[in-house]
Amino acid sequence: MNTVRIIRYVAWAAVVVLLGVIGYVSFAPMLGLKETITNQGVASIGGPFTLVDASTGETVTEADFKGKPSAYFFGFTFCPDVCPTTLAETQRWLQELGPDADKINFAFVTVDPERDTAEVLRDYVGVFDKRIHPLTGSREQIDEIIRNYRVYARKVPLDDGDYTMDHSAAVYLMKPDNTFFGTIAYGENPENAMAKLRRLIDTAG
Repeated sequence: MNTVRIIRYVAWAAVVVLLGVIGYVSFAPMLGLKETITNQGVASIGGPFTLVDASTGETVTEADFKGKPSAYFFGFTFCPDVCPTTLAETQRWLQELGPDADKINFAFVTVDPERDTAEVLRDYVGVFDKRIHPLTGSREQIDEIIRNYRVYARKVPLDDGDYTMDHSAAVYLMKPDNTFFGTIAYGENPENAMAKLRRLIDTAG
């Protein structure tokens, strides 16, 4: 009888571990974790994209951000709290960095291109700081960068027929060669966030 119980406990433990791994893989991007697990090990975060910089109307790719570190946040202009809060924090980071702020590319990438036209996005992001690149594009282009950066984004219908967006709340930090450096979590301690940004600047040599 004890042997049977032990076998059952081992089986249940295996199931719990498996569910934990599945949950980690599913929700790691949402939580802003540094690494995403796949069957092959740690998946890369980042990759090619083609978008429109709403502040200039020009097409940009990942190559335009290469050469110095970058900080990307994925959100939308109808966001009630997370996005404006993160943009306000980004504005403060830029101010605290002083001249060093020019050593990092800051970008706000919409996950809701249907509503976030270039004009809407430009005006929204410009209220916070014009040094933040407002990036939009077609649904296909946005889906590409969301996929490459392992971003969680999902349309959620509302009772009134409208919709909102669930999305990752972390800021993605990329080194000058466009490889992944880490994240700044939503609501992270300001001193920790600034320390990460300064370490990110140091990756430029």
